[in-house]
Amino acid sequence: MEFLLDKNGLFYFIEMNTRIQVEHPVTEMVTGIDLIKEQIRVAAGEPLTLKQDDVALEGWAIECRINAEDPANAFAPCPGRITQCQLPGGPGVRVDTHIFAGYEVPAYYDSLLAKLITTGRTRQDAIRTMQRALDECLLEPLRTTIPLHKQIFSDPTFWRGQIATDYIDRQLELGERD
Repeated sequence: MEFLLDKNGLFYFIEMNTRIQVEHPVTEMVTGIDLIKEQIRVAAGEPLTLKQDDVALEGWAIECRINAEDPANAFAPCPGRITQCQLPGGPGVRVDTHIFAGYEVPAYYDSLLAKLITTGRTRQDAIRTMQRALDECLLEPLRTTIPLHKQIFSDPTFWRGQIATDYIDRQLELGERD
């Protein structure tokens, strides 16, 4: 279930999804539970291997969707062949992807190239790890959402968690001025 929380502490319902969402790795990273494995087991008629009381949250996780899109051009798709593909790694970094050097990004389908997930003991640790991971990521020659993510993760407003639903629009305006 997805909600928005306003500055007065009031929750507003957005949506409920009864399927695995693209953001499921953040839950997996802070719980240590392989949600897809559990889903497949249940679909095969097996019982869940845990109860709600068995689920413990530990640390923070953040996910960036790396898309072949141009944020400066209304997120227009940017198809083409990836000639250089360098993906980040190391402690606290997870990359879920299907891409490789030579992969042809199609023009007519979802532009998602990778899900980049980082973890840390605190939110600030997860942000620092994400900054490092984004710096290590190279997908040439395509335009991607990586520069926008870098801009966001270097913004003091984001670090303080003082964001709202118009945050991305404001970041795009700042990017246009640079």
